[in-house]
Amino acid sequence: MRFLIVLLLAAAPLRALAALDIFACTPEWGALARELGGERASVYTATNALQDPHHVEARPSLIARARRADLVVCTGAELEVGWLPLVLTQSGNPKIQLGQRGYFEAASAAKLIEVPQRVDRAMGDVHASGNPHLHLDPRNIARVAKALAQRMSVLDAKDASYYLEREVEFQKRWQAVTLRWEREAEPLAGMPIVVYHKDLSYFIAWLGLREVGTLEPKPGLPPSAAHLAELLAGLKQSPAKAVVRSAYSDPRAADWLAHEARLPAVVVPFTVGGTEGAKDLYGLFEDTIVRLKAAAR
Repeated sequence: MRFLIVLLLAAAPLRALAALDIFACTPEWGALARELGGERASVYTATNALQDPHHVEARPSLIARARRADLVVCTGAELEVGWLPLVLTQSGNPKIQLGQRGYFEAASAAKLIEVPQRVDRAMGDVHASGNPHLHLDPRNIARVAKALAQRMSVLDAKDASYYLEREVEFQKRWQAVTLRWEREAEPLAGMPIVVYHKDLSYFIAWLGLREVGTLEPKPGLPPSAAHLAELLAGLKQSPAKAVVRSAYSDPRAADWLAHEARLPAVVVPFTVGGTEGAKDLYGLFEDTIVRLKAAAR
């Protein structure tokens, strides 16, 4: 009994260190929250890298986790519109509702690209605010990190300096590695690729690749036989170096086109955990660049 009491007392300070209970919608924001929160944050990630972030079920387990959260960290820009509102409402947690300090959207800290001038159903799954997959530009990660650390410091004011100091250290490491990635990825500039969905646009814009086709005829619509045939014919006029898809995407259309066009089929992680090499935010970019450079040779 005495031994058990000692163990409980020893464990109590460790539990107390986690001042913030964070609900992250996607793996990239869960990883960033851990970078900034360290031992002061307990982070739960609602989805994994092999799930399509557009289509998530508002399961009871997600509602239960949101119910006890101090902070929800999501992308915004309508990415989670199909499930997050239900989770927030059903959680009954007033701290994390839209407009409250416990609700944070990464899109609020970044400049979105591919903002449509108009939106209608005929255009497919187009986001009115712009492309939401902003995390694949490391400069956006830096912007979001600054804003998120500020929010964490407000929610846990007594430990504010802890989060802000961790953010400063993260920014130093992140800036240095971003410059290294840009040097290492110079061979990718101008590389023509076919993508599955418009989920790599920020990465493409950052490093200067060229998108010459998409497997989806319209955003969110699955590839059709007619569209794939048209895409294959177009590659004879505008050749590509690779057919690239994210780890969560259905491989069949990408593999078919790659085989028919005699191109490498490249699977990139898209987010943390998407491939064996993408164990954290650093690995996400490292592994993506390595895989694309292998196809560019």
